This record gives sequence, structure tokens and C-alpha cells, in this order.
Amino acid sequence: MPDISLLLILIVVIAVIFDYTNGAHDSANAIATVVSTKVLSPKAAVMMAAVLNLVGAFIGTEVATTIGKGIVNADLIAGSQVLILAALLGAIFWNLLTWFFGLPSSSSHALIGGLMGAAIAYQGWDSLNYSTVINKVILPIFLSPVSGFIGGYLLIHLVAWLTYNYKPTKMNRLFRRLQIISAGFMAMSHGNNDAQKTMGIITLALVLFKAIPTFEVPVWVKITCALAMTLGTATGGWKIIKTMGHKIFKMEPVHGFAAETSASLVIMGASALGAPISTTHVISSSIMGVGSAKRMSAVRWKVAGNMAFAWVLTIPASAIVGALLFYLLNFIIR
Repeated sequence: MPDISLLLILIVVIAVIFDYTNGAHDSANAIATVVSTKVLSPKAAVMMAAVLNLVGAFIGTEVATTIGKGIVNADLIAGSQVLILAALLGAIFWNLLTWFFGLPSSSSHALIGGLMGAAIAYQGWDSLNYSTVINKVILPIFLSPVSGFIGGYLLIHLVAWLTYNYKPTKMNRLFRRLQIISAGFMAMSHGNNDAQKTMGIITLALVLFKAIPTFEVPVWVKITCALAMTLGTATGGWKIIKTMGHKIFKMEPVHGFAAETSASLVIMGASALGAPISTTHVISSSIMGVGSAKRMSAVRWKVAGNMAFAWVLTIPASAIVGALLFYLLNFIIR
């Protein structure tokens, strides 16, 4: 059996790598619309998103608490030293696979699925906290995209009503400025929800290895996760940007503003409630809502259907990978 401290270090390193891939994979959530409408250049948008993801990562720890001690029963999995590693590797595998195919799936649900699969492989179905899984994972999977869709649909109608007498040139000029603000808000909300997930998984590992006595996110974990998310964001996610910014429907600055604003409000609200939702799901559905308000045929529903398939598949697929990796690692590391 390798030295426990070395295994813990490995787990922390892998968690930071996951956070980095999360930033690279999901940075497109914040900047796809502002790039596709040509309000900002890709380079400027990525740098803005990187900085504001860093800021958002320091706002609250409610989501970290849900991930770290809400989804699985820490007492039941306390005897396993490879469980967290298997969960992380399963999530990273799914992130890289969907990134390769340009599918905007959920890094968050990949991590949750990997954790659930590894826990079930170790201690069976009783290892899950079903109330938390249902209330803060399963229900938000359905409610957050619906909220994003409805929010985008209603907000674009409200904007149209408020700017009814505006000339097209004035509209375009106004919303090119406003979209910079909405994209920044989206980037900050992404950092707030997504960076906390890795904070929670690292803190859970520290508790399992008895490196800290109780579940409380250390300052160094917050800083490390925030920086990893920021560096990942700075690399961009251009395949995802292409899918979200161009393939769902052709957007103008006013559409980008409505989609980003409605998505950000949903994400920040979920973060305050400790729900680790998918920022990808929310911004994608908000874009669909805005496009539907223009006309139903404006949305490329075949692309939307492919995305929805990836969403539904994420948790069970990453759970299976997490379980298989747990068995493999448990066999190798004895």
C-alpha cells in the first residue's frame, strides 16, 4: 500500500487537473454568445471570463458542502482511499470525451456521476444520500434548464417591449455594451458554482484521509481551485463556442444579452441554495428560449436534441466509468 500522504497528494493534483479541464470545457458557457455576436474578440472574451471566474470562485461554499458531504455518506466511504481518485478520473474521462466531440455536456454532473458510481462500487446503493441527490441534483437537472429556457424567452420579450421604438442602429449599439456586462455576470456565476465543486471534492478527500478534523473548506483549497479554474478558462473551449454560439441559432447582441442575463440569475440562485447545477445546461436552454421567442424554427432543434442526449447520458455514463475505475484502482493499490 503506498504512503497515504502520497495518495492524498495525487488525489489533490488530479482534482486540480479536473478543475482545469472544467474551466477549459465550460469557459465557453460564459463567452460563446459574446464571441458569436462579435461584441468581443475571442482573446478579450477569454481573458475577461478568466478573471471573473476567479472572482466568482470566492463567493460562498454552499455548493462545495453539497458535493463534499451531501451526495454520499462520508461515514460509509471513510474506509476507501481510492474512491475519490476513481470519481475524479471518471469525470475527467467524460469531460475529455465530450470535449473531443464538441458536445456541451456537464462537467458538474460528470463529477457527481463519478462520485456516485465509485461510492456504489465500494459500499452499495446505501452509500448515497438520496434526499440530497433528489433535491439538489436530480430535480435541478430538470428545473434549471427549464428555468433558463423560460427566463430567456420572457426576458427577450421584455426587452423587445421596452425598446419597441428604438431604431436598429441604436438597439445594436446599446446591447453591444450591455452584452459585455451580461457576459461578465455569466463568467462570475460560472466560477461561483463550478469552482466550488472541486473545492468540495478536495475537502472530502482531506476528511477521509484525516488531514482535517471536520468538513470546512480550507483557504488554500479555495485559492488553488480558483486559480485552476482561471487557467483552464484562459485556454478557451473553441469547439463548444462553435456549437453554442452558432449552431443553436444565429444570435445578435440583444439575444446574447437576454440569454446570458437569464442564465446568470438561475445559476447564482442555485449556488445560493447549494445546488451544483450545470452552467452548460442553463446557458444552452436560455439560448433556446431566446431563439424560440424569435420564432420556433430559428432554433436548430436537432442540435438541441443531441445536446439533451448528452445531458441525460452524463451522470450514468460517468458513474459507470467511476465504478470501473474504482475496481481497477482498488485492485492495483492494495
